Amino acid sequence: MNLTSIIGENSILKRMIAGFLRLNIAKKMIIGYLPLAILIIFIAVFALSNLNKLNKINSSIISTDVPLIDTTDRLIDNLIAQELYGRRYLILKSDDMLMLFWKRSEEFDNLIQKIRELPNVENIPIDELVAGHNEYNEVFLKGIKQIGKSSSTISKDYDSKIKNKQEHLIELIKKISFEARNNQNKKILMTANIGNTAFLVTAIVCTFGIIFGISAAVLITRNISGSVRRLELATKEVSEGRFEYIHAISNEDELGELSHAFGEMTKRLKRLEEMYLDMSPLTRLPGGLAIENVLKKRLNAALPLAFCLIDMDNFKAYNDRYGYAKGSELIKATAQIIESVVSEQGTHEDFIGHIGGDDFVVVSAPDRYINICKAINEAFDKMIPEYYDPEDRNRGYIIGKTRQGNTITFPLMTISIAVVTNQHRTLTSPAQVGEIAAELKEYAKSLPGSIYVVDKRRDTKAAQLDDKLIMFRKEGDKEKKIKDA
Repeated sequence: MNLTSIIGENSILKRMIAGFLRLNIAKKMIIGYLPLAILIIFIAVFALSNLNKLNKINSSIISTDVPLIDTTDRLIDNLIAQELYGRRYLILKSDDMLMLFWKRSEEFDNLIQKIRELPNVENIPIDELVAGHNEYNEVFLKGIKQIGKSSSTISKDYDSKIKNKQEHLIELIKKISFEARNNQNKKILMTANIGNTAFLVTAIVCTFGIIFGISAAVLITRNISGSVRRLELATKEVSEGRFEYIHAISNEDELGELSHAFGEMTKRLKRLEEMYLDMSPLTRLPGGLAIENVLKKRLNAALPLAFCLIDMDNFKAYNDRYGYAKGSELIKATAQIIESVVSEQGTHEDFIGHIGGDDFVVVSAPDRYINICKAINEAFDKMIPEYYDPEDRNRGYIIGKTRQGNTITFPLMTISIAVVTNQHRTLTSPAQVGEIAAELKEYAKSLPGSIYVVDKRRDTKAAQLDDKLIMFRKEGDKEKKIKDA
């Protein structure tokens, strides 16, 4: 092989590796581990095939060889016992001995039948065994007929025939037993050889597979480990609060996509942290910054908007009278009312915020704010008496003092809601929305009872002449509409 061909082969190999590394991770894993998977399948098929062979051999030993050896031993024992009972009969002439003789003969035939029922016994001379045993019985029958004759020649001839038939049968049975034991030993040796071969082949293939797998893993890992380390460093930076740290990865595979997603997640985490830091520690509701971000997003998208500014009337007097802890408890209860009402009357798109103190915000849509405001007013009026002492509750007000020391009465707390929508005018900024809501809130707080006030002013000058503030106040079980023209 000349130098040119070697350089050409190296160039082709480099291009193949470079092409492999440009694939996405899934394809790298598939191509890298496909040969390993093939090896595993080969090992599994090879092992299962050998286990199947071993199972067949063991099954043959258990179902044929072992029962055959046991049966041949019993045949010999039965034949000897049959001879014993036959000779006792000849001597004792006892019918019991004759009955036992034929019983043993029957058992011998039953054992022959069991051999016939065994699998793979085509080469066993069963018919020769049956014929030999029948001849053996006939010799005994002839001997029985000769009983009473005194000729010793006849007796000796009879005894010789018995021994010859018996020896022939025993020799035939031992031959069958020997063949069975020999087959059993061959099969045991065969199972050992199969096991050794399977172990050797499996060990070689497994070793090759491990080496190949490690090589593929090293190649793939080295390709992606740098990107993973950069992502790890970026994760550490983000975990320490440095959300501005974004290390882009130029990979074209999933790690590149992951890097992009990680950057988006970092931006989201930064916003969530800002919201968390802005969250009210008392009600766990988002604060002013989150409220401003929600307003910006909806105003920029020109979405239908209903901004509800909620304020508890006479809260300071209540706080002075009952203390900070009781006031905090009431603020949390009010937050729970607002959350419950928005959950029932609103949708998942609605937003609840806590500016601070006794001021809350609900950002909803024009088609939902009426039901939300009504429900908040009703629930608050139903709850608030429980937070007063019986004396103050029955009286309907509490007695307090101004900063100048003058005694003054404050009615039981109510709740006022100022609603700003973009139904009739274009709203451009959160500051504009806040100013309108603050103006409406001051007006609503000057009115008695729990109410909500809606800004109906329009953009055109003609419409501005007809500006109306529509208020609803609960009186008993009725709603009273108040117009201010």
